[in-house]
Amino acid sequence: MTALEQRPDNALPDFLQAGGRSATFLGRSKRFWVIAGLGTVAVLLALAFSGSGNGGAGQFLTEEALTGNLVVSISASGTLAPTRSVDVGSELSGTLEAVLANENDKVTKGQVVARLDTAKLRDAVAKSQAAVQAAEAVVAQTEATVAEARANLNRLKHVAELSGGKVPSKSELETAEATYQRAVANLASARAEVAQARATLKTDQTNIEKAVIRSPINGVVLTRSVEPGQTVAAQMTTPVLFVIAEDLTKMELQVKVDEADVAAVQLGQPASFNVSAWPGRNFPATIQRVGLGSTTTDNVVTYKTVLTVANDDLALRPGMTATARIITAQRDSVLLVPNAALRFSPPAVGAKPEGSILSRLIPRPPRPQNRKPQAANGESKQVWILRDGQPVSIPVQTGASNGRQTEITGGELEPGAAVIVDYQEKAK
Repeated sequence: MTALEQRPDNALPDFLQAGGRSATFLGRSKRFWVIAGLGTVAVLLALAFSGSGNGGAGQFLTEEALTGNLVVSISASGTLAPTRSVDVGSELSGTLEAVLANENDKVTKGQVVARLDTAKLRDAVAKSQAAVQAAEAVVAQTEATVAEARANLNRLKHVAELSGGKVPSKSELETAEATYQRAVANLASARAEVAQARATLKTDQTNIEKAVIRSPINGVVLTRSVEPGQTVAAQMTTPVLFVIAEDLTKMELQVKVDEADVAAVQLGQPASFNVSAWPGRNFPATIQRVGLGSTTTDNVVTYKTVLTVANDDLALRPGMTATARIITAQRDSVLLVPNAALRFSPPAVGAKPEGSILSRLIPRPPRPQNRKPQAANGESKQVWILRDGQPVSIPVQTGASNGRQTEITGGELEPGAAVIVDYQEKAK
């Protein structure tokens, strides 16, 4: 009997027995990993639902709707300037003989502030006076010529009458007539020369008066640009010697209002402003003029607006930079709610917290936004209040807003009601 024949019937070769044990092990391993995976999923689902149950019960944050005053304002920056300032210059060229006013000096209308050297101007006056005398002498000579020509013409006419027209000849009469007419014309021309010479004399005399520079208004000297002995050249433009402000107790603030705010700015609106020189102090002002023309700087469109300013204590000075606060609307004793209450929308019912495990494992599509668009003044909106722990919407009509609070002009909202402004999730 061979070795194979001596092996029991239920005995298998070693390699077959090893293959059987390997198949049994693989089957058990597969069942183990399936059970382990299902257990892991069950644990994760339990944690997810447990986390969502703890985090979903958040709280609503509320603020009280109060009755109060609402002030709507815009801000703009600009510089202070006198209500009226005059550039005092010289129409004549020449050397400044004297400068009689300094900066900050108070001057009156007609007061001498500077004087030019008038030597050349006096020479021009003397020359013009001589020209007038010469022209008047020519007039006297021409008058004599006219008298002589008139007498000669009259004599010839008389002789013609006595001779019955025989003498003098017709040509002689015509020559005498022409001579007389020329003499009359020369007299008119001489008289015109006299008028012209007198006008030149008057201009030279006026130049002497203009060489004395006087203040055109009562005011204060802001700037002085010249010194004695300096040469002034008045050719193409008039050189500015002084800048005089009329009255610094009344000034104006010129600000640039943004195009988005200019529609709310009206004449007579109250305003206030402050300057760096007086920190913590607000100066009152009033809108005097809103410019129609625009100015574009770096693609920003602004409109020049002028505010009147009282400066009785002379604390303000021209050129100071100021930041103005223009009051565009003012409401007294109105119902006010925070702007956050108008923007609030409660979370969807049954929604999972954004930080839960389930939301990270199983992505969900974003929920639709149920917030209403921002309504303009006077349009219908809604606020939310709590009733029996649940948010309830109340339609309202809105009015003016200052960016933090909004006026409620209509609706069923009562003063003192707690409006919801936000929803806060409970900490895990």
